[in-house]
Amino acid sequence: MGIKKKSRVSAEFNMSSLTDIIFLLLIFFMLTSSMIIPNALNLKLPGKKSKSSSVPSTNTRLKITDRGTYYIDGSKASLSGVEKKMRALRKSGDNASITISPSKKSPNQSVVAVMDAAYRYGVNPVLTDPQ
Repeated sequence: MGIKKKSRVSAEFNMSSLTDIIFLLLIFFMLTSSMIIPNALNLKLPGKKSKSSSVPSTNTRLKITDRGTYYIDGSKASLSGVEKKMRALRKSGDNASITISPSKKSPNQSVVAVMDAAYRYGVNPVLTDPQ
């Protein structure tokens, strides 16, 4: 009479299928993340450039104070006044630029609002170090 031995179940876990799935997900996210265009502001910081470019003769300076008040070339202005100035700068020439000088404690919202307006009107914003 043949007595059958009980078959034991192996308690080992096979990791090869899990690593395959992880590598496929990694490749998928690497490929899709390179196709995403970031929604960021194009900042042009002052500094040395390797090639010379034509700089407009009048450089408009915009200062942002601690309280978010705007000063264009020394005169106080609102955000709509800043937008009007940028519209006028754009009409004056193709290489229109504005230098933005925020203070150290100026709200980020004020700086981003000016940068956004510059982007909308096609003016090149140059952001200086906070003072």
